[in-house]
Amino acid sequence: MAKETKTQGQKLAEKLFFKLKDCWEELDEKNEKKVEEFARLYKEFMNQGKTERECTGIAVKLLEKHGFVNIETLGGKQPKTGMKVYSNIKGKALTAAVLGKKPASDGCSILGAHIDSPRLDLKQSPLYEASGLALFDTHYYGGIKKYQWTTIPLAMHGIFVKEDGTEIKINIGENPDDPVFTITDLLPHLAREQMQKKASEAVEGEDLDILAGSRPYKDKEVKEKVKLNILSLLHDKYGITEKDFASAEIEFVPAFPARDIGLDRSMIGAYGHDDRCCAWPALMAMLSFTKTPEKTIVCYLSDKEEIGSEGNTGACSYGFKHFIWELCGGSEANLRLCLSRSSMLSADVSAAFDPTYADVFDKKNASYMGKGIVLTKYTGSGGKYGASDANAEFCAKVQALLDRNKIQWQFGELGKVDKGGGGTIALHAANLGIEVLDCGVPVLSMHSPFEVISKIDLYTTYRGYIAFLNDI
Repeated sequence: MAKETKTQGQKLAEKLFFKLKDCWEELDEKNEKKVEEFARLYKEFMNQGKTERECTGIAVKLLEKHGFVNIETLGGKQPKTGMKVYSNIKGKALTAAVLGKKPASDGCSILGAHIDSPRLDLKQSPLYEASGLALFDTHYYGGIKKYQWTTIPLAMHGIFVKEDGTEIKINIGENPDDPVFTITDLLPHLAREQMQKKASEAVEGEDLDILAGSRPYKDKEVKEKVKLNILSLLHDKYGITEKDFASAEIEFVPAFPARDIGLDRSMIGAYGHDDRCCAWPALMAMLSFTKTPEKTIVCYLSDKEEIGSEGNTGACSYGFKHFIWELCGGSEANLRLCLSRSSMLSADVSAAFDPTYADVFDKKNASYMGKGIVLTKYTGSGGKYGASDANAEFCAKVQALLDRNKIQWQFGELGKVDKGGGGTIALHAANLGIEVLDCGVPVLSMHSPFEVISKIDLYTTYRGYIAFLNDI
């Protein structure tokens, strides 16, 4: 049979077109096992860390296991070359660094992710009784479709702080023997009016009340017997009273664990992929360093991104900047030099193309499951409002390092220009003078109680983050 020869046009197309391959097709058996093992560890992390406090606690334990020390224990002394340090920001955010051979004033290589996710928070006076039922009143946190949070099992996570400073941690609904909670919905037989409403109005925010109990306290003289019984149970186990809710941070999250999806087990379904599927690889990339890097490398896990990064644990706060200032020996001049010379990957997710809802995506500029790490030059909404628009020089630099390390990357936008939009912590880093580019995992069903990612994208992102810390 005559050997087929490529035409000049075919050769030119191979040279000029940007083509994506399915990352699974490039895997050999050895690397496929690495993908599965990394996914297994990630699922363990997801099951244990469903809140920003829990994620921070897990991260601190891992860092200390790998030789990192709390920077506060240095007593104001400047960290030295090769030293591994971290800062726990009020138990809800974290910054860690490995001091490089070059001074921090020469710039750092930074991976910045966030560890908060959309959820339901209890109000300050949440518990009430109505028609023989005890319910918790909530205020949703972050961008959610409210109707998705009804009729699913919910778990209660968080912390009570007594007036004497005693901390009481709560985690109810994750163990098989635990009770779970739920939000009721109207039966379809009576939902004719509800089903005529817009999806955003079918379930009102004030209707996201969590079913907490129905058994009354056995005392005929007491009013609100069901409410009293719930408070009695909480007091017997945790020593809390109704007043303690005023200072508590209690979050309700989906009670189901991370699970493999598909007959081929190629995907992972879980609550909180946004943005823990980037935070975990970022942390693991940091922990992979066993030798002193040339430049100082930093991992920043922030809080409050889902509500604008405000607050003293969000990316707008002074926590991250103060940590870098300490790496720079407490010099404002060196801090400014460091920030102006630093590079950062804003390790955040992108919306994976969903063929079921193809009309809201720009296929040419969408990211796809199984096609690798996503580079997002800008986010924001129509007109790029609320975005950090990375410059061409830095984009080309990141693309080149991924190519050098044979790591498949793809570009991706959140959706069509006028269909919506969103932001990350990138603009807050950019406002400090840092070169920054959004770079992470494509996600299906983002901000839902059960998001979906590809195992191969998770692992490719991890490899990309390692390459960034090594090469930039």
